[in-house]
Amino acid sequence: MIRIEQVQKFYRVSRGSGSAGKQVQALRDINLHIEQGKIFGIIGRSGAGKSTLLRTLNLLERPSSGKILIDGADITQFDTAQLHGLRQRIGMVFQHFNLLSSKTIADNIDFPLKLAGTYTAQQRRQRVDELLALVCLTDQKDKYPSQLSGGQKQRVGIARALANYPTLLLCDEATSALDPETTQSILRLLSDINQQLGLTIVLITHEMQVIRTICDQVAVIDAGEIVESGDVADVFLHPQHGVTQSLVAENQALDIDLMTLHRHRENGVLARLTYVGAAAHEPILSRVVAQTQVQMVILQGTISRIKNTPYGQLLVELIGTQTDIDLVLVSLRDADVRVDQLELPEQAEQNHRLNWE
Repeated sequence: MIRIEQVQKFYRVSRGSGSAGKQVQALRDINLHIEQGKIFGIIGRSGAGKSTLLRTLNLLERPSSGKILIDGADITQFDTAQLHGLRQRIGMVFQHFNLLSSKTIADNIDFPLKLAGTYTAQQRRQRVDELLALVCLTDQKDKYPSQLSGGQKQRVGIARALANYPTLLLCDEATSALDPETTQSILRLLSDINQQLGLTIVLITHEMQVIRTICDQVAVIDAGEIVESGDVADVFLHPQHGVTQSLVAENQALDIDLMTLHRHRENGVLARLTYVGAAAHEPILSRVVAQTQVQMVILQGTISRIKNTPYGQLLVELIGTQTDIDLVLVSLRDADVRVDQLELPEQAEQNHRLNWE
């Protein structure tokens, strides 16, 4: 279990020789709880502070203030020996692989085992073979990094990060240098490792699709602050902060300009319907509408999955009497469908004027 409490990080940016420089704050009062065995994502734009935050978890970046507790111990208070032991229990996967070009694939994976100095040569060979099989690279063990594809290099990086039996795996933009198909294969590998080994994975990314595919929980960081966090389904389907809404919109099919909805009528109501889990496979809409004279026009929507959870999100227009429409909305909510009524821009402006009057 990881608990980050009131962590702040300041950098001193030099303005030239003899100058004290300007102090820049990279992290602002970070508070997070990461559960054991979960895949936790941290998402943000470039420069938001996500890499700095990730690197505080193994003290490659030491916080200016605050606490970082791993299994109840504040690692910011560790001495050199304790810190060395900590880093052996934390694996790290890098964006650009960071492999040793002059060493074979097997030797790259063996390198942290050799540095640990606690394994025999036979134990190291056995561990390397286990990891090669885990990442499906057994037939590549005698090749060099230059002979591998980007996806294969990242598999080597993952195997190397797992060499010393870590309980925590940190992934620093591990898929951003890969094409979409290879990205999906690496995400499947990380998910399998999480399930097979039960280790905690913390990853940073700027891609919402990565979060949606693999993570259990997510924190959104902007300008060094956590602006939103929670279960991925909640954050993805019901984003509250503007930054989160923008990130989701780039990946979410349900992102349209309401001004283009030419089918909207005076006796119609626009609504966004969201259903998660078993409800995604039930004929809820047809059953509810059949109870009234309301017509439902599906304007846009998607049915997909967030990690292992099915969900649906539809933009619909309900046409009928207000009484019947209200009945439909109540019935949908009773069936565990989230209903958000929407206004066209001109409606919102008209209602704003009426409120002021």
